[in-house]
Amino acid sequence: MQVVAAGTLIFLIIGGAGVAVLVLALLGTELAHIGNPDVDGPISLEAIAAFAGVLGFGGAIANELIGGRTVGQVVAAGGLGALAAVPAGWFAARLSRAARDMRTDATPTRNDLVGALGVVVTPIPGTGYGEVRVRVGGQPVKLNARAERPIALGAQIFVVEALTETSVLVETY
Repeated sequence: MQVVAAGTLIFLIIGGAGVAVLVLALLGTELAHIGNPDVDGPISLEAIAAFAGVLGFGGAIANELIGGRTVGQVVAAGGLGALAAVPAGWFAARLSRAARDMRTDATPTRNDLVGALGVVVTPIPGTGYGEVRVRVGGQPVKLNARAERPIALGAQIFVVEALTETSVLVETY
């Protein structure tokens, strides 16, 4: 049975801590704000986690390859781990920034409902509400619906007015 060198064990602990921080960062926790406390700062938590993980695991690999039993060899292994960790941290920072700054479509509002085409899924009585299914932003949305006259199940409709965010006035077409 081979015993793991103390330097390798320390590097493995650092790498494991980096992976643990990365998992927390991916789950959306706000553990650290380096730089400005009101924003993520110039260094993201994901970049710190990637740097620590690669430093730890890279240092452990280097320590085992060079047979790190002396302080000088462990320091050299740490340097090799750091050499590998810098590009990993940079890459993680770029990826996390790209993900945060990704453009997305605007959130649909009730004004986007007007003119939408759909189908009646619960008959609409002369007085009261039924239900319709329309597509907004490419997604099916089920809404409460009123009409000036009764509309049967399965009828094709279009939205004339958005009464609220969840109810509409419809007509057949």
